[in-house]
Amino acid sequence: MNLKQKILDYAAKNDIELVGFGSKERWDGVDAQHNPFAIFPEGKTVVLVGKRICRGSLRGVEEGTNFGDYGTYGISWLEDAFLSTACYDLTRVIENEGWEACPIFNNPTEIKPQGVAVAEGRPAPNVYPDFRYAAIACGLAEISYNDMVFTKKYGSRQRFQMIITDAEIEPDPILTESICDMCGKCADVCPLNAISKTEYETLTVCGKEMKIAKINYAACKSCPNGARGNRLSAAARPDRIAALCNRTCMCHLEENELIENVFENKFRNRKTWAKDGSGRNVEVKD
Repeated sequence: MNLKQKILDYAAKNDIELVGFGSKERWDGVDAQHNPFAIFPEGKTVVLVGKRICRGSLRGVEEGTNFGDYGTYGISWLEDAFLSTACYDLTRVIENEGWEACPIFNNPTEIKPQGVAVAEGRPAPNVYPDFRYAAIACGLAEISYNDMVFTKKYGSRQRFQMIITDAEIEPDPILTESICDMCGKCADVCPLNAISKTEYETLTVCGKEMKIAKINYAACKSCPNGARGNRLSAAARPDRIAALCNRTCMCHLEENELIENVFENKFRNRKTWAKDGSGRNVEVKD
């Protein structure tokens, strides 16, 4: 059995829900400060490891009655315990086959280097790989118009860590189909008008082109509708997975079966709540 199949079989047996493989050449041209192979120059493959954010962890935010448990089950415990354990276990699977495997936590790329280069030609510590780029380069995802990482399985409901290995593993194909259908509902429901429906940029990764809205992230950082600051860096973009814009995306993806993980009952069953920048209740479009 080849190494890729051993990794996939272990993941399937241990509820590691997302695994993708990207070859080194897919990072050609990525700056060293955000390139995983600056950490492990002899590496040949990035293995991206993901676990879902359970839909129920967003329930309290959707109802406006419990905001804290998303921070526990959807962010901190998921990243620090559940996902880190999964990444560690897959690292051991690779090392048991005689290949070096370097586990990497998903730190924000906005964190600036905190030291000086140890030698000429090497980037300053710490190098933090771009996980948004990696999700595309490993064939798992695209970036939506709402500037979120979307996978075919879960839409925006997942978090990632990675393994860099010197094993040469067959890469997965880049995702060609579109998950986001550019409906624009994310912009329609935002009470802060932070998401443009007319201004966007085109991001190209490994030949895949994606349209991404111009977003006022300064407004998002003070959004009272479920967004929260990045727990690892105040300079980083806020976590918008529980925000009104993305919960609306999630409903649209499920109801139109644009993702695979769908449920018996709709997520949004009553008119949603929303607040403007001053904290006042406002009406939003359905």
